Amino acid sequence: MNLKKLLQTHLTFIARDRDPYLATGGHFFVKQYIKEQFEQWGSVEIHTFEVNGKACKNLILNLPPKRSRHQNLPPILIAAHYDAVPGTPGADDNATGVAVLLELARMFATEPAKYPLRLVAFDMEEYGLLGSADYAAKLKQEKRSLRLMMSLEMLGYCDATPNSQNYPSPLERFYPNRGDFIALIGNLRTLPDLINLSRSIRQSGTPSEWLPVPNRGLIVRDTRRSDHAPFWDAGYPAIMVTDTANMRNPHYHKPSDTIATLNLDFLTGVCQGLEKGIRRL
Repeated sequence: MNLKKLLQTHLTFIARDRDPYLATGGHFFVKQYIKEQFEQWGSVEIHTFEVNGKACKNLILNLPPKRSRHQNLPPILIAAHYDAVPGTPGADDNATGVAVLLELARMFATEPAKYPLRLVAFDMEEYGLLGSADYAAKLKQEKRSLRLMMSLEMLGYCDATPNSQNYPSPLERFYPNRGDFIALIGNLRTLPDLINLSRSIRQSGTPSEWLPVPNRGLIVRDTRRSDHAPFWDAGYPAIMVTDTANMRNPHYHKPSDTIATLNLDFLTGVCQGLEKGIRRL
């Protein structure tokens, strides 16, 4: 099966009502689907955290590096949140991120990267980045280092019509007005990685733009709206990969965020570009 078909298959399982409180059946189904997909490639670690007495779970798959002499390198953490807001199937937000996460797991289990990889499906992102905040705090407390953290946040909506792309001011002066690119947003430590990953994505045929942000993104708050933000706060190098959410996608957080609104060729190109870029790190 080709990559586009594989991504589409994942989307059909993940895109459904899956709010952790109001759609517990869908939420449990998606969590189990991710776990079963991960289990094809190794044992799945469960990181449990508590929210007001409710036990929530992040799912973690660790993949070894290419050669044993790279065993001591710090891992690249690649993550996507699997929860969604109430009343939406969340196809772009964030079934696309999870689908790409699952395909990257398959690609790097089959042919390892130079660095060890840690693939994480975070819960409770929509309730204030709770899963990632708990996990980032745990890593910091244990003094664990990371080569890089990447948050996959909405990767499949594309609109090439003029003025389809909006920005928080003053970024509109510096970036294209067509929403046909994937954006990479990182803290200043990630500048070389932003440039290299963006180049790899472009070489795969998908337009890409990058933005380095100082001061943990506090100047432009919209740059903090995903699971990379707690890693910025904890001092880790972290990047958000995104189609820019509501700056482009009119279906954001609505019942209309369905698979039919996505551009699967664009999503496939993003996935291919990320694989190429991660292999070059």
